[in-house]
Amino acid sequence: MSFPEGFLWGGALAANQAEGAWNVGGKGPSVADVATYKPDADVKDYKAHVFMSMDAIQKAMKDTDDIGYPKRRGIDFYHHYKEDLALFAEMGFKVLRLSIAWSRIFPTGEEAEPNEEGLAFYEEVLKEMRRLNIEPLVTLSHYEMPLHLATKYNGWTDRRVVEYFVRFAKACFDRFGKYVKYWLNFNEVDSIIRHPFTTAGIVPELCGEKGDLACCYQALHHQLVAAGIAAKILHEQWPKAQMGCMLTKLMTYPRTCAPEDVAVTQKKNLENMFYADVQVFGEYPRMILRDLEKHGFEIKMETGDLEILKEGTVDFVSFSYYMSMTESVDPNAERTPGNTVLGVKNPYLESSDWGWQVDPVGLRISLIELYDRYRKPLFIVENGIGAKDTVEADGSVHDPYRIEYFRRHFKEMERAIDDGVELMGYTSWAPIDLISASTNQMSKRYGFIYVDQDDMGNGTLKRSRKDSFYWYQKVIRSNGADMD
Repeated sequence: MSFPEGFLWGGALAANQAEGAWNVGGKGPSVADVATYKPDADVKDYKAHVFMSMDAIQKAMKDTDDIGYPKRRGIDFYHHYKEDLALFAEMGFKVLRLSIAWSRIFPTGEEAEPNEEGLAFYEEVLKEMRRLNIEPLVTLSHYEMPLHLATKYNGWTDRRVVEYFVRFAKACFDRFGKYVKYWLNFNEVDSIIRHPFTTAGIVPELCGEKGDLACCYQALHHQLVAAGIAAKILHEQWPKAQMGCMLTKLMTYPRTCAPEDVAVTQKKNLENMFYADVQVFGEYPRMILRDLEKHGFEIKMETGDLEILKEGTVDFVSFSYYMSMTESVDPNAERTPGNTVLGVKNPYLESSDWGWQVDPVGLRISLIELYDRYRKPLFIVENGIGAKDTVEADGSVHDPYRIEYFRRHFKEMERAIDDGVELMGYTSWAPIDLISASTNQMSKRYGFIYVDQDDMGNGTLKRSRKDSFYWYQKVIRSNGADMD
């Protein structure tokens, strides 16, 4: 067993969790800039972390500080990007996944012309990556849409946002197309159901009588149409470039072999996959449309939308994978948190510090399942473990738990490749400590690189290498042959 020649090893981060500089360089506020750190919220109560109201938004915008709003400060990648990229290059990265903050290019989202200072910043980042021989994998929308579009239009529920996004995508292709071969449209597009405001700028109270879910499915349709248009523009403008979709792979097993548990699990897995189904096959699955109809959700489509979906399919399928869960019809089954979800606890698996169950074999199962379903190249663009790290007196961080997590997952990737899966590459989440997406914590650390900052923003921001840094460096250098 071996990884293919040219396999893209690297890491992934998002502008809203790393950049900081939230009001610098002409950037407008994004939905991430009003996300608050809630230390008293239970990790099992994810909705408590992400709920957003108009009052909360207005309160946040009156507060110009970043103490309670960690994503405003990130880890200051905006001013440290050369240092950080140099560390990634030292590890041997072949690829780095990063995102473009929409509100750094179009501060409100409605501008006719892009913000030059924002364009110039990302161009310098991409130039530096090219100088270091790191291939960019760029996400257009990663939980950072302009806040103005959320408060004025209730985010993606309004059809006009499609036009604004396409304008943004076109500006990115125009300026960055010569540096970027691989693009992703929407990060974890399926997450719109789990956190509507974070993903699509939907404020529940603006949905009215039709309710949150109706808003979500309408907004999702607009995102899928926008993704199709963007893919078509990219292919016409840069024929050698590739557009991928991005899915949260929520691997779910039946809790028991009772047929009722199997049936409810099957439904959950079909719902998880349909977002990628539309972007790969260019049409809505019949069973999903029937399910929406039965629940009274009517998606308003414009003439030509279905043709757009057919013409704007993706070139590869990317996904995040952190954990697995089980499902059961038993209302008393114990539930445990995962990647923005709750699932029935699996007694055969261990859990992370935040309760996410660790399942390397589930990654192999996911790879085989996705490749068999889509027959397109796959790209693992998020995978990692949030953990509490301890800094020793000499400044070192010994993290054998992180090394073991990755080693076990890499072994399963290798087995899937040996079974015939076409896997393009792998980007860990995240190669450097940053603000957690779900809980807005700094203490939930993912990186191979330690950043000296606590949950309240105290610290020097000094970067230092953990033990896992040197281990991943060795893995990349050997193309996965040396994982000891």
